Amino acid sequence: MAVDSDLTAVLESLRPTRADTGLVGADPEQCARALEVDGVAASVTTDSGLSEVVWACGGASARLEELQFTLGQGPGPQTSACCAPVLVPDLARVPAGRWPVLLPEATELGIGAVFCFPLAVGGACLGTLTLQRAAPGPLADAPMTDAWLVANALTAVLLEGGPPRDAFAAGQKGSDFYGAAVHQASGMVSVQAGIPVSRALLRLRAHAFRHGRSLTEVAGDVVARRLSFRDDENGPDTAAGEGTEGP
Repeated sequence: MAVDSDLTAVLESLRPTRADTGLVGADPEQCARALEVDGVAASVTTDSGLSEVVWACGGASARLEELQFTLGQGPGPQTSACCAPVLVPDLARVPAGRWPVLLPEATELGIGAVFCFPLAVGGACLGTLTLQRAAPGPLADAPMTDAWLVANALTAVLLEGGPPRDAFAAGQKGSDFYGAAVHQASGMVSVQAGIPVSRALLRLRAHAFRHGRSLTEVAGDVVARRLSFRDDENGPDTAAGEGTEGP
C-alpha cells in the first residue's frame, strides 16, 4: 500500500525522541495535511477516566479538545466510552440533544466535520485521535485508511510506556500533564463537599462552563487553594483577595 511522503514522515517520527517532553513526537500540522483535514489532536485516558491532550494542532483542534475535556461530551468522550469510531461528516445535522452544550461552541469555532478514532487494544480504549475540518462532508477512503494507520501507530507508541507515560496514567501530582491537576482538584472537591469524586468532577465542569473558563484553570485554582467547593448554599468560596468567580 502506497503511503505519501508527508504521512510517512509523520509515522516515522511519532515516537518521541530523548529531547521531547511529551508522549508523542511528529508534527500535527504535517499530519493534518497528509490526512486532508484542517487539524488533528490526540488525547489519552488516565486510570481515573480523565482525558489528556497529548498532541494537537493549534487553533480549533486544541480548543475542541479543551471543550470536550471541560464539558465531558462530544465525539471524543463518546469514542472513549464505546471504543469505536464516531464519524460526524456534518455537525450542523447532528440533533441538538446529542451534545447540547458542545455543538454551538464547535460551530462558533468554524468546525463543520469531526472524525474521531479510538486508540484501542482489543476492547480497551487508551485514548482518541480526532480530525476536524471546516468544510462538512465525509472523509474520503484514502484519508480514512491513513487515519487508521496513524491511530494504530499512536497506540503502539503509547503502549511502549516509560516514565512520562507511567506518571501520566497514574495522574500523579508531579506529572507535567494538566490532567494531573484536574485529578488532584477532583479529590480535593470530593473532600470539601463530601461527595464522590465522579460528582466532584461534574461540579468542576459545571463551574468552569458557567464562568467561561477551562476546566484546567478552575482545577488550578482549587489546587492552589484560591477556590473552595465547600458544600453550602452559596456555592464555591474564593480565598480572600484571590477572587476567581468573575463578574
